[in-house]
Amino acid sequence: MEIEVVSRRRSAASLAAAFPGAAVVDVTSKGPQPWVRLSPFHPHGGIPVPFTPGRTAMSVEGIWQALKVFDSADVDPAKLTVTSMTGLKRTVRRFGAVRGHRAGLHGEVLLDYETARRRVYLPSYRWVLEHRATAEVGELRRLAARQRVVLLDYTTNGDVADLATPLSHAALIRHHLTGTWPGDQPSDVDTTAAMSG
Repeated sequence: MEIEVVSRRRSAASLAAAFPGAAVVDVTSKGPQPWVRLSPFHPHGGIPVPFTPGRTAMSVEGIWQALKVFDSADVDPAKLTVTSMTGLKRTVRRFGAVRGHRAGLHGEVLLDYETARRRVYLPSYRWVLEHRATAEVGELRRLAARQRVVLLDYTTNGDVADLATPLSHAALIRHHLTGTWPGDQPSDVDTTAAMSG
């Protein structure tokens, strides 16, 4: 199974030259159906909010933004209900520096960036892959069994510990398909515990 994660900004000609015969799949929020369903912005609904029993969100990005805490703003539960794939971002320009992510809507603990990736973003996105996008994941698995697959994303960073670059959800899809999901090592965070709080 050969799966590459490549910048969406590369031209079609460049992709064709670098990966002849590959299946090119755009999994961003600008991608076509059904692949757009793999975007963290897609409003699947019913996604459990980590550390917040009984609360669900429309999208993974909604969870990530809702739990973010800034110098001048705390959590924003309204982001959990956004269905448009737009208007989700909360920025430092508007709210000041990010202090961390709250461990749940009502949590007292602020998680640092890497811990938030491991305990909020990863379990939320994995839940979507396993419960809301199983058809798309299955089709990618079938494609990858026949030919090289190129996943397009705006960023290509698949290292959770690399905080200099945004994490690529396409890289997480590759981890999922190849059985190398971050955090499966015993020393890392238990994602089951993270989802249940």
